[in-house]
Amino acid sequence: MESKLILVLILVISVSAAADYVRPKPRKTLHFPWKPRAPSIPEQVHISLSSERHMRITWITDDEYAPSIVQYGTTPGKYTSLTLGGSTSYSYLFYSSGKIHHTVIGPLEYDTVYYYRCGGEGPEFQLKTPPAQFPITFAVAADMGQTGWTKSTLDHIEGCNYDVHLLPGDLSYADYLQPRWDTFGELVQPLASSRPWMVTEGNHERENIPFFKDGFESYNSRWTMPYQESGSPSNLYYSFEVAGVHVVMLGSYAAYDVYSNQYSWLKTDLSRVDRKKTPWLLVLFHVPWYNSNRAHQGEGDRMMESLEPLLYAANVDLVLAGHVHAYERSKRVYNARSDPCGAVHITIGDGGNREGLATRYIDPQPEWSVFREASFGHGELKIVNSTHAFWSWHRNDDDEPVRSDEVWITSLVSSGCHAVNKHGQRKILMEP
Repeated sequence: MESKLILVLILVISVSAAADYVRPKPRKTLHFPWKPRAPSIPEQVHISLSSERHMRITWITDDEYAPSIVQYGTTPGKYTSLTLGGSTSYSYLFYSSGKIHHTVIGPLEYDTVYYYRCGGEGPEFQLKTPPAQFPITFAVAADMGQTGWTKSTLDHIEGCNYDVHLLPGDLSYADYLQPRWDTFGELVQPLASSRPWMVTEGNHERENIPFFKDGFESYNSRWTMPYQESGSPSNLYYSFEVAGVHVVMLGSYAAYDVYSNQYSWLKTDLSRVDRKKTPWLLVLFHVPWYNSNRAHQGEGDRMMESLEPLLYAANVDLVLAGHVHAYERSKRVYNARSDPCGAVHITIGDGGNREGLATRYIDPQPEWSVFREASFGHGELKIVNSTHAFWSWHRNDDDEPVRSDEVWITSLVSSGCHAVNKHGQRKILMEP
Protein backbone atom coordinates (compact mmCIF):
# COMPACT_ATOMS: atom_id res chain seq x y z
CA MET A 1 0.00 0.00 0.00
CA GLU A 2 2.87 2.37 0.82
CA SER A 3 4.36 1.82 -2.66
CA LYS A 4 1.01 2.66 -4.27
CA LEU A 5 0.77 5.92 -2.29
CA ILE A 6 4.29 6.94 -3.35
CA LEU A 7 3.44 6.21 -6.98
CA VAL A 8 0.25 8.31 -6.80
CA LEU A 9 2.12 11.25 -5.27
CA ILE A 10 4.77 11.12 -7.98
CA LEU A 11 2.14 11.07 -10.72
CA VAL A 12 0.26 14.02 -9.17
CA ILE A 13 3.47 16.06 -8.97
CA SER A 14 4.27 15.19 -12.60
CA VAL A 15 0.84 16.25 -13.84
CA SER A 16 0.97 19.53 -11.88
CA ALA A 17 4.36 20.43 -13.33
CA ALA A 18 3.10 19.80 -16.85
CA ALA A 19 0.19 22.21 -16.40
CA ASP A 20 2.27 25.37 -15.93
CA TYR A 21 1.65 26.58 -19.46
CA VAL A 22 -1.35 26.41 -21.76
CA ARG A 23 -1.38 23.98 -24.67
CA PRO A 24 -3.99 23.31 -27.35
CA LYS A 25 -5.86 20.03 -27.24
CA PRO A 26 -3.71 17.14 -28.50
CA ARG A 27 -4.97 14.16 -30.43
CA LYS A 28 -6.24 11.19 -28.46
CA THR A 29 -3.97 8.51 -27.10
CA LEU A 30 -3.86 5.50 -29.39
CA HIS A 31 -5.70 2.34 -28.38
CA PHE A 32 -3.96 -1.02 -28.77
CA PRO A 33 -6.41 -3.94 -28.65
CA TRP A 34 -5.10 -7.18 -27.21
CA LYS A 35 -4.07 -9.72 -29.83
CA PRO A 36 -3.69 -13.40 -28.96
CA ARG A 37 -0.30 -14.79 -29.95
CA ALA A 38 2.06 -17.58 -28.99
CA PRO A 39 4.30 -16.62 -26.05
CA SER A 40 7.45 -17.41 -28.05
CA ILE A 41 6.60 -15.05 -30.94
CA PRO A 42 8.92 -11.97 -31.02
CA GLU A 43 7.31 -8.63 -30.21
CA GLN A 44 8.50 -5.00 -30.04
CA VAL A 45 11.43 -5.61 -32.37
CA HIS A 46 13.86 -2.72 -32.76
CA ILE A 47 17.45 -2.34 -33.87
CA SER A 48 20.34 -0.05 -32.95
CA LEU A 49 23.95 0.44 -33.99
CA SER A 50 26.56 -1.41 -31.97
CA SER A 51 30.27 -1.46 -32.80
CA GLU A 52 31.46 -0.84 -36.35
CA ARG A 53 29.52 -2.96 -38.88
CA HIS A 54 27.45 -4.55 -36.11
CA MET A 55 23.78 -4.14 -35.20
CA ARG A 56 21.96 -4.90 -31.95
CA ILE A 57 18.58 -6.62 -32.40
CA THR A 58 16.18 -6.29 -29.45
CA TRP A 59 12.85 -8.02 -28.98
CA ILE A 60 10.54 -9.35 -26.25
CA THR A 61 8.83 -12.69 -25.75
CA ASP A 62 6.42 -13.91 -23.09
CA ASP A 63 8.21 -17.26 -23.11
CA GLU A 64 11.13 -17.23 -20.69
CA TYR A 65 12.64 -20.23 -22.48
CA ALA A 66 12.64 -18.63 -25.94
CA PRO A 67 16.22 -18.55 -27.31
CA SER A 68 18.03 -15.24 -27.92
CA ILE A 69 19.10 -16.17 -31.43
CA VAL A 70 18.97 -14.15 -34.65
CA GLN A 71 19.17 -15.79 -38.06
CA TYR A 72 20.01 -13.48 -40.95
CA GLY A 73 21.08 -13.24 -44.56
CA THR A 74 20.77 -11.09 -47.68
CA THR A 75 18.08 -13.22 -49.33
CA PRO A 76 14.48 -13.51 -48.06
CA GLY A 77 13.93 -16.76 -46.17
CA LYS A 78 17.55 -17.87 -46.61
CA TYR A 79 19.61 -17.30 -43.47
CA THR A 80 23.34 -17.83 -43.82
CA SER A 81 24.34 -16.65 -40.34
CA LEU A 82 23.14 -17.25 -36.78
CA THR A 83 24.12 -15.36 -33.63
CA LEU A 84 23.27 -16.11 -30.00
CA GLY A 85 22.83 -13.16 -27.64
CA GLY A 86 21.64 -12.60 -24.09
CA SER A 87 18.52 -11.49 -22.28
CA THR A 88 17.23 -9.63 -19.27
CA SER A 89 13.93 -8.84 -17.55
CA TYR A 90 12.68 -6.63 -14.75
CA SER A 91 9.78 -6.18 -12.34
CA TYR A 92 8.15 -2.89 -11.44
CA LEU A 93 5.62 -2.91 -8.60
CA PHE A 94 3.00 -5.41 -9.80
CA TYR A 95 4.30 -5.58 -13.38
CA SER A 96 6.75 -8.15 -14.73
CA SER A 97 8.29 -7.65 -18.15
CA GLY A 98 8.63 -10.37 -20.72
CA LYS A 99 12.02 -11.77 -21.62
CA ILE A 100 13.97 -8.92 -23.25
CA HIS A 101 16.44 -10.28 -25.80
CA HIS A 102 19.54 -8.39 -27.00
CA THR A 103 21.59 -9.97 -29.77
CA VAL A 104 24.41 -8.26 -31.68
CA ILE A 105 24.84 -9.44 -35.27
CA GLY A 106 27.68 -8.83 -37.71
CA PRO A 107 30.01 -7.98 -39.26
CA LEU A 108 27.54 -6.64 -41.83
CA GLU A 109 28.12 -5.10 -45.22
CA TYR A 110 27.47 -1.38 -45.58
CA ASP A 111 24.35 -0.06 -47.30
CA THR A 112 22.86 -3.54 -47.59
CA VAL A 113 19.41 -5.01 -46.94
CA TYR A 114 19.39 -7.99 -44.56
CA TYR A 115 16.49 -10.30 -43.78
CA TYR A 116 16.32 -11.68 -40.25
CA ARG A 117 14.25 -13.72 -37.85
CA CYS A 118 14.31 -13.54 -34.05
CA GLY A 119 14.15 -16.53 -31.74
CA GLY A 120 13.99 -19.10 -34.51
CA GLU A 121 10.32 -18.50 -35.29
CA GLY A 122 7.78 -15.84 -36.10
CA PRO A 123 7.75 -13.29 -38.92
CA GLU A 124 10.71 -12.29 -41.05
CA PHE A 125 11.96 -8.72 -40.71
CA GLN A 126 14.31 -6.73 -42.88
CA LEU A 127 16.81 -4.01 -42.08
CA LYS A 128 19.09 -1.78 -44.09
CA THR A 129 22.56 -0.97 -42.86
CA PRO A 130 23.87 2.62 -43.12
CA PRO A 131 26.34 3.59 -45.85
CA ALA A 132 30.08 3.56 -45.30
CA GLN A 133 30.47 7.18 -46.42
CA PHE A 134 28.51 10.29 -47.35
CA PRO A 135 25.77 11.01 -48.11
CA ILE A 136 23.83 9.86 -45.06
CA THR A 137 20.40 10.97 -43.84
CA PHE A 138 19.17 11.11 -40.24
CA ALA A 139 15.50 11.36 -39.28
CA VAL A 140 15.09 13.30 -36.03
CA ALA A 141 12.10 13.42 -33.68
CA ALA A 142 11.81 13.63 -29.89
CA ASP A 143 9.02 13.57 -27.30
CA MET A 144 7.15 10.90 -29.20
CA GLY A 145 4.43 9.44 -26.99
CA GLN A 146 1.56 7.37 -28.35
CA THR A 147 -1.07 9.69 -29.80
CA GLY A 148 -2.63 10.33 -33.18
CA TRP A 149 0.05 12.97 -33.73
CA THR A 150 2.73 10.37 -32.99
CA LYS A 151 1.27 8.11 -35.66
CA SER A 152 1.23 11.02 -38.11
CA THR A 153 4.90 11.79 -37.39
CA LEU A 154 5.89 8.15 -37.81
CA ASP A 155 3.99 7.95 -41.10
CA HIS A 156 5.88 11.00 -42.39
CA ILE A 157 9.23 9.57 -41.28
CA GLU A 158 8.40 6.31 -43.02
CA GLY A 159 8.10 8.27 -46.26
CA CYS A 160 11.55 9.76 -45.74
CA ASN A 161 14.52 7.97 -47.28
CA TYR A 162 16.63 7.93 -44.12
CA ASP A 163 19.40 5.74 -42.72
CA VAL A 164 19.32 6.30 -38.94
CA HIS A 165 16.67 7.67 -36.54
CA LEU A 166 17.90 9.99 -33.77
CA LEU A 167 15.63 10.47 -30.75
CA PRO A 168 16.84 12.88 -28.02
CA GLY A 169 14.58 11.71 -25.21
CA ASP A 170 10.99 11.03 -24.13
CA LEU A 171 10.05 7.85 -25.94
CA SER A 172 6.95 6.07 -24.67
CA TYR A 173 5.52 8.48 -22.06
CA ALA A 174 4.90 5.38 -19.96
CA ASP A 175 5.32 7.45 -16.78
CA TYR A 176 5.39 4.48 -14.41
CA LEU A 177 2.62 2.60 -16.25
CA GLN A 178 4.74 -0.24 -17.61
CA PRO A 179 2.29 -1.66 -20.19
CA ARG A 180 2.76 1.62 -22.08
CA TRP A 181 6.35 0.59 -22.74
CA ASP A 182 4.95 -2.51 -24.44
CA THR A 183 2.44 -0.59 -26.57
CA PHE A 184 5.14 1.91 -27.59
CA GLY A 185 7.33 -0.96 -28.73
CA GLU A 186 4.44 -2.30 -30.76
CA LEU A 187 3.75 1.15 -32.26
CA VAL A 188 7.28 1.83 -33.48
CA GLN A 189 8.20 -1.72 -34.52
CA PRO A 190 7.48 -1.23 -38.26
CA LEU A 191 10.08 1.56 -38.42
CA ALA A 192 12.40 0.61 -35.56
CA SER A 193 12.88 -2.94 -36.86
CA SER A 194 14.07 -1.71 -40.26
CA ARG A 195 16.38 1.23 -39.45
CA PRO A 196 18.56 1.76 -36.36
CA TRP A 197 17.00 3.92 -33.64
CA MET A 198 19.59 5.73 -31.51
CA VAL A 199 18.00 7.22 -28.40
CA THR A 200 18.84 8.97 -25.16
CA GLU A 201 16.75 9.45 -22.05
CA GLY A 202 14.29 12.24 -21.23
CA ASN A 203 12.38 13.12 -18.09
CA HIS A 204 9.55 10.75 -19.03
CA GLU A 205 11.99 7.83 -18.94
CA ARG A 206 12.78 8.62 -15.30
CA GLU A 207 10.53 6.40 -13.17
CA ASN A 208 12.17 6.71 -9.79
CA ILE A 209 10.46 5.64 -6.58
CA PRO A 210 12.77 6.69 -3.71
CA PHE A 211 14.32 3.78 -1.80
CA PHE A 212 12.42 1.34 -4.02
CA LYS A 213 13.23 1.63 -7.73
CA ASP A 214 16.09 2.98 -9.84
CA GLY A 215 14.99 5.81 -12.10
CA PHE A 216 15.79 4.26 -15.48
CA GLU A 217 15.40 0.51 -15.05
CA SER A 218 12.63 0.18 -17.65
CA TYR A 219 14.44 2.32 -20.21
CA ASN A 220 17.84 0.69 -19.69
CA SER A 221 16.39 -2.82 -19.88
CA ARG A 222 14.49 -2.20 -23.11
CA TRP A 223 16.66 0.31 -25.00
CA THR A 224 20.28 -0.78 -24.62
CA MET A 225 22.57 1.52 -26.57
CA PRO A 226 26.31 1.08 -27.41
CA TYR A 227 27.61 2.64 -24.21
CA GLN A 228 30.09 -0.12 -23.46
CA GLU A 229 31.36 -0.02 -27.04
CA SER A 230 32.09 3.71 -26.62
CA GLY A 231 33.77 3.39 -23.22
CA SER A 232 30.90 4.91 -21.25
CA PRO A 233 30.02 3.62 -17.77
CA SER A 234 26.31 4.29 -18.31
CA ASN A 235 23.60 3.56 -20.87
CA LEU A 236 22.41 7.16 -20.27
CA TYR A 237 25.27 8.61 -22.36
CA TYR A 238 27.41 7.17 -25.14
CA SER A 239 28.71 7.84 -28.65
CA PHE A 240 28.89 6.12 -32.01
CA GLU A 241 30.26 6.74 -35.49
CA VAL A 242 28.49 6.24 -38.78
CA ALA A 243 29.48 7.25 -42.33
CA GLY A 244 31.84 10.09 -41.44
CA VAL A 245 29.79 11.40 -38.49
CA HIS A 246 30.66 11.19 -34.79
CA VAL A 247 27.46 11.35 -32.73
CA VAL A 248 27.44 11.95 -28.97
CA MET A 249 24.29 11.18 -26.97
CA LEU A 250 24.37 12.88 -23.57
CA GLY A 251 22.22 12.41 -20.47
CA SER A 252 20.34 15.43 -19.17
CA TYR A 253 19.35 13.36 -16.13
CA ALA A 254 22.76 11.92 -15.30
CA ALA A 255 25.27 13.94 -13.27
CA TYR A 256 27.17 16.35 -15.54
CA ASP A 257 29.24 18.59 -13.24
CA VAL A 258 33.01 18.76 -13.69
CA TYR A 259 33.51 15.97 -11.13
CA SER A 260 31.00 13.60 -12.70
CA ASN A 261 31.60 10.43 -14.69
CA GLN A 262 29.71 11.90 -17.64
CA TYR A 263 31.94 14.99 -17.76
CA SER A 264 35.10 12.87 -17.58
CA TRP A 265 33.84 10.47 -20.24
CA LEU A 266 32.79 13.31 -22.56
CA LYS A 267 36.20 14.97 -22.37
CA THR A 268 37.87 11.71 -23.28
CA ASP A 269 35.42 10.94 -26.07
CA LEU A 270 35.70 14.38 -27.69
CA SER A 271 39.49 14.42 -27.41
CA ARG A 272 39.65 11.20 -29.43
CA VAL A 273 37.48 12.36 -32.33
CA ASP A 274 39.42 12.27 -35.59
CA ARG A 275 37.94 15.02 -37.78
CA LYS A 276 39.68 13.59 -40.84
CA LYS A 277 37.74 10.36 -40.37
CA THR A 278 34.55 11.97 -39.03
CA PRO A 279 34.46 15.62 -40.18
CA TRP A 280 30.96 16.08 -38.72
CA LEU A 281 30.32 16.14 -34.97
CA LEU A 282 26.76 16.02 -33.60
CA VAL A 283 25.55 16.09 -30.00
CA LEU A 284 22.08 15.18 -28.70
CA PHE A 285 20.47 15.47 -25.26
CA HIS A 286 16.98 16.09 -23.95
CA VAL A 287 16.81 19.50 -22.24
CA PRO A 288 17.67 22.36 -24.65
CA TRP A 289 20.27 24.99 -23.77
CA TYR A 290 19.00 27.64 -26.18
CA ASN A 291 15.26 28.00 -25.80
CA SER A 292 13.08 31.11 -26.31
CA ASN A 293 9.86 29.25 -25.50
CA ARG A 294 8.36 29.99 -22.09
CA ALA A 295 8.15 26.26 -21.42
CA HIS A 296 11.05 24.80 -19.41
CA GLN A 297 12.92 28.10 -19.28
CA GLY A 298 16.36 27.82 -17.69
CA GLU A 299 16.21 24.06 -17.10
CA GLY A 300 19.29 23.43 -19.22
CA ASP A 301 21.40 26.29 -17.82
CA ARG A 302 23.46 24.26 -15.34
CA MET A 303 24.27 21.57 -17.87
CA MET A 304 25.20 24.23 -20.41
CA GLU A 305 27.48 25.97 -17.92
CA SER A 306 29.31 22.71 -17.29
CA LEU A 307 29.50 21.14 -20.75
CA GLU A 308 29.23 23.89 -23.38
CA PRO A 309 32.95 24.80 -23.12
CA LEU A 310 33.80 21.19 -24.00
CA LEU A 311 31.50 21.20 -27.02
CA TYR A 312 32.89 24.53 -28.19
CA ALA A 313 36.48 23.34 -27.80
CA ALA A 314 35.66 20.26 -29.88
CA ASN A 315 33.95 22.31 -32.62
CA VAL A 316 30.59 20.55 -32.38
CA ASP A 317 28.62 21.33 -35.54
CA LEU A 318 25.05 20.71 -34.44
CA VAL A 319 23.18 20.15 -31.16
CA LEU A 320 19.73 18.51 -31.18
CA ALA A 321 17.40 18.53 -28.15
CA GLY A 322 13.78 17.91 -27.22
CA HIS A 323 11.75 18.52 -24.01
CA VAL A 324 10.08 21.73 -25.23
CA HIS A 325 7.06 20.70 -27.29
CA ALA A 326 7.78 22.98 -30.21
CA TYR A 327 10.43 23.62 -32.85
CA GLU A 328 13.24 26.17 -32.79
CA ARG A 329 16.50 26.65 -34.71
CA SER A 330 19.36 28.94 -33.72
CA LYS A 331 22.28 30.57 -35.46
CA ARG A 332 25.73 29.28 -34.56
CA VAL A 333 25.93 30.28 -30.92
CA TYR A 334 28.15 30.05 -27.86
CA ASN A 335 27.86 31.55 -24.39
CA ALA A 336 24.42 32.99 -25.26
CA ARG A 337 25.76 35.02 -28.21
CA SER A 338 26.10 34.40 -31.92
CA ASP A 339 29.49 32.90 -32.66
CA PRO A 340 30.67 31.63 -36.07
CA CYS A 341 32.53 28.79 -34.34
CA GLY A 342 29.64 27.75 -32.10
CA ALA A 343 27.09 25.01 -32.72
CA VAL A 344 23.71 25.32 -34.37
CA HIS A 345 21.12 24.38 -31.74
CA ILE A 346 17.81 22.82 -32.74
CA THR A 347 14.92 21.99 -30.41
CA ILE A 348 12.63 19.36 -31.87
CA GLY A 349 10.42 18.12 -29.02
CA ASP A 350 7.37 17.97 -31.26
CA GLY A 351 7.06 14.29 -32.12
CA GLY A 352 3.47 13.85 -30.92
CA ASN A 353 3.37 13.63 -27.12
CA ARG A 354 0.05 13.55 -25.24
CA GLU A 355 0.70 16.85 -23.42
CA GLY A 356 0.28 18.94 -26.55
CA LEU A 357 2.29 21.89 -27.83
CA ALA A 358 4.12 24.70 -26.04
CA THR A 359 2.73 27.77 -27.81
CA ARG A 360 4.00 30.70 -25.73
CA TYR A 361 7.29 32.33 -26.75
CA ILE A 362 9.41 35.05 -25.21
CA ASP A 363 9.24 38.38 -27.05
CA PRO A 364 11.19 39.94 -28.54
CA GLN A 365 12.77 36.94 -30.21
CA PRO A 366 16.43 36.57 -29.11
CA GLU A 367 19.09 37.58 -31.61
CA TRP A 368 20.40 34.02 -31.82
CA SER A 369 16.98 32.50 -32.63
CA VAL A 370 16.32 32.11 -36.37
CA PHE A 371 13.06 30.17 -36.63
CA ARG A 372 10.50 28.98 -34.09
CA GLU A 373 7.05 27.45 -34.31
CA ALA A 374 4.79 25.38 -32.09
CA SER A 375 3.73 22.53 -34.38
CA PHE A 376 4.18 18.77 -34.42
CA GLY A 377 6.69 17.43 -36.93
CA HIS A 378 10.07 15.85 -37.53
CA GLY A 379 13.47 16.85 -38.89
CA GLU A 380 15.71 15.44 -41.59
CA LEU A 381 19.46 15.97 -41.67
CA LYS A 382 21.15 14.97 -44.90
CA ILE A 383 24.91 15.20 -44.64
CA VAL A 384 25.94 15.46 -48.26
CA ASN A 385 29.72 15.46 -47.93
CA SER A 386 32.48 16.48 -45.52
CA THR A 387 31.62 20.17 -45.82
CA HIS A 388 27.88 20.57 -46.37
CA ALA A 389 24.65 19.29 -44.82
CA PHE A 390 21.01 20.13 -45.49
CA TRP A 391 18.57 20.42 -42.56
CA SER A 392 14.81 20.53 -43.03
CA TRP A 393 11.90 20.53 -40.59
CA HIS A 394 8.65 18.96 -41.75
CA ARG A 395 5.49 20.13 -40.00
CA ASN A 396 2.58 17.72 -39.57
CA ASP A 397 0.04 19.97 -41.24
CA ASP A 398 -3.32 18.18 -41.54
CA ASP A 399 -1.46 14.89 -41.89
CA GLU A 400 0.56 16.19 -44.81
CA PRO A 401 4.36 16.57 -44.60
CA VAL A 402 5.27 20.21 -45.13
CA ARG A 403 8.84 21.53 -45.26
CA SER A 404 8.51 24.61 -43.07
CA ASP A 405 12.14 25.36 -42.28
CA GLU A 406 15.32 24.50 -44.15
CA VAL A 407 18.94 25.56 -44.14
CA TRP A 408 22.30 24.53 -45.56
CA ILE A 409 24.94 24.04 -42.84
CA THR A 410 28.69 24.23 -43.44
CA SER A 411 30.92 22.08 -41.22
CA LEU A 412 33.20 23.86 -38.78
CA VAL A 413 36.15 21.82 -40.01
CA SER A 414 35.81 23.38 -43.44
CA SER A 415 35.26 26.87 -42.01
CA GLY A 416 38.66 27.10 -40.34
CA CYS A 417 37.32 27.04 -36.76
CA HIS A 418 38.89 23.67 -36.07
CA ALA A 419 42.35 24.96 -37.01
CA VAL A 420 41.90 28.02 -34.78
CA ASN A 421 40.82 25.89 -31.81
CA LYS A 422 43.51 23.29 -32.32
CA HIS A 423 45.99 25.16 -30.11
CA GLY A 424 43.53 27.41 -28.24
CA GLN A 425 40.20 26.38 -26.73
CA ARG A 426 40.91 22.72 -27.51
CA LYS A 427 43.43 22.51 -24.68
CA ILE A 428 40.53 22.11 -22.21
CA LEU A 429 39.93 18.65 -23.66
CA MET A 430 43.52 17.62 -22.94
CA GLU A 431 43.65 18.81 -19.33
CA PRO A 432 43.49 16.10 -16.63
